[in-house]
Formats: sequence, structure tokens, C-alpha cells
Amino acid sequence: MSDFDTMSLPPSPTTVAPDGSDVRVLLRLSAGGMAHFYLASGQIAKAVMHRTVEEIWYILAGRGEMWRKQGSREEIVALEPGVCLTLPVGTHFQFRAAAGEAVSALGVTLPPWPGEGEAVAVVGPWPPSRR
Repeated sequence: MSDFDTMSLPPSPTTVAPDGSDVRVLLRLSAGGMAHFYLASGQIAKAVMHRTVEEIWYILAGRGEMWRKQGSREEIVALEPGVCLTLPVGTHFQFRAAAGEAVSALGVTLPPWPGEGEAVAVVGPWPPSRR
């Protein structure tokens, strides 16, 4: 059994995600982990897919769009506060923030993020802001 834990959102990013978004790593247990993702206004993340983890995102603030693709199914959804979405294993995805608003999201990763090599670059619909 894990010990219970408590923390506050770190004041600055603890790492940069493979897609280029800023990440504040939060807590984790054996079955999953949680992080805060942030993409500055007008920025476009790199398109990626995950090899072994899936994620659930909940948009906290800002506006933007998320592109997702699984096989022949492909869609772009509006990101705004209150939207919750899933990224199953192998889903290609890319997100971008609106010109005047950053996007802030809470994400749960199942199982916990394994580290380097988990995310693989894919071709998305938009050229990323960071290469």
C-alpha cells in the first residue's frame, strides 16, 4: 500500500512534455499519475502518440483545439473550460492554444508516465511552434 500524499501546484514547470507543452508534475500512485499541462497563447504543440499510456484531460482554463486520430477516425474538438477528453494508447494527437488565450489542462496518465521514449512524433494538421 502507498502512503497518502498532498501537494500544491508547483509555481513553475517541472519539465517540458515531448509535445513541447509545459508540465507541472503532480502526484502519482501505482496505477496512474497526474500532471498540469500548459500551452501559451498562440502556441502549437508537436503532434505525438503514446506507446503504452493513455490519458484523460480536463481543460481548466483557456481556449484552443485538440486534434485526435485513431485509424480512419479523425476529429478536431474545441478546448474550453469544462471539456474532458481521452487519449487512448496509440491515438495521434496535437493541440493548440487560441491566439489570445493559453490552454491549461489537468491530465491523468494510466499507468504512470514511464519516461523517455514513450511519446513518438507523428504528422499532425498544424506546424508546431517548437521543433
